[in-house]
Amino acid sequence: MKISRSTVIPYTTKDGSLIRELAHPHRHGWPGKLSLAEATVAVGRETMLHRHLESDEIYHILAGEGILSLGQGKFQVEKGDTLVISAGTEHRLRNSGTVDLVVLCCCAPPYRHGDTELVGDED
Repeated sequence: MKISRSTVIPYTTKDGSLIRELAHPHRHGWPGKLSLAEATVAVGRETMLHRHLESDEIYHILAGEGILSLGQGKFQVEKGDTLVISAGTEHRLRNSGTVDLVVLCCCAPPYRHGDTELVGDED
């Protein structure tokens, strides 16, 4: 199966990031147990603090730089970094750079809005 990025229509997820579902079993008709998306956080923007109740996530930074709040920690992230986010862990991604922050995001089980829980903001 081949999915062309140019045919994938982006949408805004519950956490506020712009997403292109590059491979998702429910959208692309394959029996997979994970999904792959490209997320974009614009300059000066951030996602809402949230957690996924079932899905583990892996982020790989394709472009830009930012700050990942992950549980009680904060990490500077940049192109080439890979981050692992366990299900249930609160997280948020802020673009602290001068270009769009672009992230390749793998979720298992596949991403779905209903698995995303927005949490209170303590920052």
